[in-house]
Amino acid sequence: MKKKILTVMLAGVMAAGMSAGSVQAATTEDASGDLYVFIAASLANAMDEIQKDFNEEYPDVNILFNADSSGTLQTQIEEGSRCDIFFSAASKQMDALVDEELAKKDSVVDLLENKVVLIKPKDGETKVTGFENITDAKNIALAGENVPVGQYSREIFKNLGIEDDVNKMEINEGKNVTDVLASVSEGSNEIGIVYATDATSVADKVDVIAEAPEGSLETPVLYPVGLTVDAEASDEEAAAADAFLEYLQTDDAMKVFEEYGFAAYKADDKKEETAEDAKEDKTEETDTAEEAK
Repeated sequence: MKKKILTVMLAGVMAAGMSAGSVQAATTEDASGDLYVFIAASLANAMDEIQKDFNEEYPDVNILFNADSSGTLQTQIEEGSRCDIFFSAASKQMDALVDEELAKKDSVVDLLENKVVLIKPKDGETKVTGFENITDAKNIALAGENVPVGQYSREIFKNLGIEDDVNKMEINEGKNVTDVLASVSEGSNEIGIVYATDATSVADKVDVIAEAPEGSLETPVLYPVGLTVDAEASDEEAAAADAFLEYLQTDDAMKVFEEYGFAAYKADDKKEETAEDAKEDKTEETDTAEEAK
């Protein structure tokens, strides 16, 4: 009987040791294998450069990018495409995946900000001087309604009170921001709406007419990134996902993003401003109440 109990105890110790070994194998130091990263099309150029820098530190990680509109990427993930990290150009698509438990909520970080701009072909002629008289153009290139930049564009039109007039225009609808950029840079359309970073990437082919007017876009142009559920990933591949997500938040990665026109999202600053404003409002209310007495 004692021998049997001892055997069971030893088996338990060995199992515990194996479990501990598995946890240790999943550290970022052992990151390797294939890493599936779904990225908004506007991130492609910056991410290619960041990949090279990351691989200098993690040469055994093979990053496989899938760049498209965030809406298309969301659908692909929902339909079962293998993905380890989702880097969206809007919160809407990321929030949907979190709600569906396909993205890991605790890992999601609002990392970047961008701007929405109106462009024309380089040295192209147009009567359009800003978003307000956008309907003076003969035609316009716009991303589809399921694409973040397309959603931002339509929000601007609605807030400026020109949505119905824009819908009467000749619209060349692109499946993502890259299509819109190509249509304008190649001269197929008189004007188009893209992100500032996209316009910067082909500054020799397009001119920026104007940025979205202040107050016309209430939704911040945020780029959240986070881990997604990948049941096929090995411990080493899961470690690779953790390592790459962590690297995207480093100063080195941010320098690259900034070179391509992105800005770091300052969540803490905005929270502090909101808290400070609320504090001032409360103080004013108290002062008013005191005066009323």
